[in-house]
Amino acid sequence: MSISTKYNPVEVEGKIYQEWLDKGYFHSEPNPEKEPYTILIPPPNVTGLLHMGHMLNNTIQDVLIRKARMQGKEACWIPGTDHASIATEAKVVGMLREQGIKKSDLTREEFLSHAWEWKEKYGGIILNQLQRLGASCDWERTFFTMDEKNSDAVEGVFISYFKKGLVYRDYKMVNWDPTAQTTISNEEVIYRDIDAALYYVEYTIEGSDETVTIATTRPETILGDTAICINPKDERYTHLKGKKAIVPLVNRAIPIIEDDYVDIEFGTGCLKVTPAHDTNDYDLGQKHNLETIDILNDDGTLNDQAQFYIGEGRENARKLISKELKELGSLVKTENLRHKVGFSERNPDTAIEPKLSLQWFVDMQKLVTPALENVLNDNIQFFPEKFKNTYKHWLENIKDWPISRQLWWGQQIPAYYYGENGVAVGRTAEEALEMAKRDSGNDKLTLADLKRDEDVVDTWFSSALLPISVFDGFRNPDNEEYKYYYPTQVLVTGWDIIFFWVARMIISGYEFGKDKPFEKVYFTGMVRDLQRRKMSKSLGNSPDALGLLDKYGADGVRVGMLLSSAAGNDLLFDEKLCEQGRNFSNKIWNAFRLIKSWETVDAPQDQTAIVAAHWFENRFNETLTEIDDLFSKFRLSEALMATYKLVWDDFCSWYLELIKPGYQQPISQQSVTQAIDFIEQLMRVLHPFMPFITEEIWKNIKPREDRENLIVSDWPTPKPFDKSQLLIVQEVFEVISNIRNIRNSAGISPKTVLNLFVKSDNFDTYKSYQTAIKKLANLEEIEATENKIGNSTTFIINRNEFFVPLGDHASAQDQKEDSIKEIERLKGFILGIDKKLNNDRFVNNAPEQVISLERKKKADAEAKIAILEAQL
Repeated sequence: MSISTKYNPVEVEGKIYQEWLDKGYFHSEPNPEKEPYTILIPPPNVTGLLHMGHMLNNTIQDVLIRKARMQGKEACWIPGTDHASIATEAKVVGMLREQGIKKSDLTREEFLSHAWEWKEKYGGIILNQLQRLGASCDWERTFFTMDEKNSDAVEGVFISYFKKGLVYRDYKMVNWDPTAQTTISNEEVIYRDIDAALYYVEYTIEGSDETVTIATTRPETILGDTAICINPKDERYTHLKGKKAIVPLVNRAIPIIEDDYVDIEFGTGCLKVTPAHDTNDYDLGQKHNLETIDILNDDGTLNDQAQFYIGEGRENARKLISKELKELGSLVKTENLRHKVGFSERNPDTAIEPKLSLQWFVDMQKLVTPALENVLNDNIQFFPEKFKNTYKHWLENIKDWPISRQLWWGQQIPAYYYGENGVAVGRTAEEALEMAKRDSGNDKLTLADLKRDEDVVDTWFSSALLPISVFDGFRNPDNEEYKYYYPTQVLVTGWDIIFFWVARMIISGYEFGKDKPFEKVYFTGMVRDLQRRKMSKSLGNSPDALGLLDKYGADGVRVGMLLSSAAGNDLLFDEKLCEQGRNFSNKIWNAFRLIKSWETVDAPQDQTAIVAAHWFENRFNETLTEIDDLFSKFRLSEALMATYKLVWDDFCSWYLELIKPGYQQPISQQSVTQAIDFIEQLMRVLHPFMPFITEEIWKNIKPREDRENLIVSDWPTPKPFDKSQLLIVQEVFEVISNIRNIRNSAGISPKTVLNLFVKSDNFDTYKSYQTAIKKLANLEEIEATENKIGNSTTFIINRNEFFVPLGDHASAQDQKEDSIKEIERLKGFILGIDKKLNNDRFVNNAPEQVISLERKKKADAEAKIAILEAQL
């Protein structure tokens, strides 16, 4: 079987992925004989393209699902896309605009026809891109959050909530996105620090020449002022109680009210109250029965109630009004101010407008208890655990959730209005009519009397139901798939949507699934650049994800992403990590080719090969035990690093060097067979991280049966290992490394044969490994000694002294200088340990074994210094 001289990801990846698809390895069916292992993908927006965050999140999911599949579990990774109401509607509106079509000229049905057409054309791109990454999703189960079963679930849940009194419709202050012209939830508001102006505006007291000055960042909202508020404890203004002030420009008289809410120290201590355009002002307006004047249209322009600058946008109106106030002498001064302003997550350049609006809300207080309790008691486990505090704080301070969105793309709210205040719900108008007749007692109502709500529900409302709805658990809770796969095992998601999605899925799970939706949640960090900035197109710091796959291969990119992605911590992306991943691929491939290139003979193994095989088997099982433990704790970056070191350091740098035959010499067939067996085991462990190259090597190791692919092979089970032997061999490797370093520092060729003398009470320990040391350090003899050896370079390992006579290769003066440098280094090392041991905080809080280890390090260093000083 010929093996390519170089590993080429471009030639391999597509071919192997198609083979996996053709053989149905990704597909799952309920199997009572096997333990289910289910992961639900955080559905990317149907408008999305693959970016760095997707690559990190989906690589982690794929690692977990591939390992579970190899462990014999019924692995089911469910892919899908989110309909993304705001983003998709904006895309479709933009497309129509290019065609000269306005949304306002279309009926709802006509618009939705265009939207579905757009979705069918562009909506599957990101899922195809995930296949490039190697994602082993069950593509036959691909869902869309507006497909039939998910839409049925949304309607059913809304109706259920309505009948239980858990959704209600009310006028409240909401976050309004003037670009999308819809309300959004508090969690979709992103606050940023911006530079602004603080305007000091004079208001005249009615019937006098006295004025009060008020500071505001939004002079355009003066047109909607309905009161001025002062603190009753502020002696500067107590004489104004009960009087009225005149609003500049509009000359409207407004009352001066008192409330403790006003901060005496901020600004001038006087607060203008605009109930229609500020949440806190709205609360004051409710408390003091103030008039509410809404001066803005839905698109953020001034309306007729503003009286001035009608049709102007907010920002331009601010400039025009401040200019006119200055001309009138009402603008006292302006100051520079840096403050936080909320922006729309979906339209990052759009400042959110607080707006009084009639919307549907979910009463979250009545739903939250089981979702909070079952995370705090670890029935649902968070990794890292620190996010429990974030989750707890949000749920304990949860606000009602505004779920209606003023859009057409999405699931239309199944509510119907009749009469003056009548509301009925139903999956159909006929069903709602029956409720309306029953609730109103009016049997004469007809379908013509009903008007359906125009709004759709928040996209997150549908996403919150996915763990149940993807298995059709709402329509058929007794179906085999739902009973088998629910609850799922792991959710992998970014911590930034812990409120948007994670909490709401848990709430929905206990309300409708009567159980947790998943057992564990693994939170990934944010992908940032090396300056810790979030990846974004505007900053130009977001690499082309597909370009990275083309350049480094999927395995290289996966390794690069995972090596620096500790759970919950932000990933500082460096393209060099992907290069490191590609280099690792090449290292593995070349190691395999090296083994396959050896000429074999039917002869007994030499002692070095026997020792090497015994050691590597122990080392493999030790590392496998560590890897399994790290997987159980979701420390995947560390698990990959342990695997990386096992392959690169232990297998390639030590094991292969130990068994490698001399130039143009044959090797025992038994040694090659053992090496190939080790390669097979390594490919199994490495496969979840690097699926493509491992499958390709697996196929080239030996002929396989048709369905004998690595992806469905068994994950290895750790066997007992001899820790004492591993410690001895580690010391042997240190001996070899020290001799190699001596050669380098003295400029001695690796081909020059040297000798080694050992002063130790345990010289017999090294006897079994003499052939290995001689081979890798190129030694002629290894002898015990009771005395120091003249004109030799010395090193110390665990209080054992090693002497390498250099003859004419090095002078005594060179050795003396080296010893002095090493003594100084060791003294500095001891000084650092003493600082720790003299620190009461360290000694009182550190575990005893840690303190003991520090003391042992000090004692060993002091012993080395004593030996070196004796040599001097």
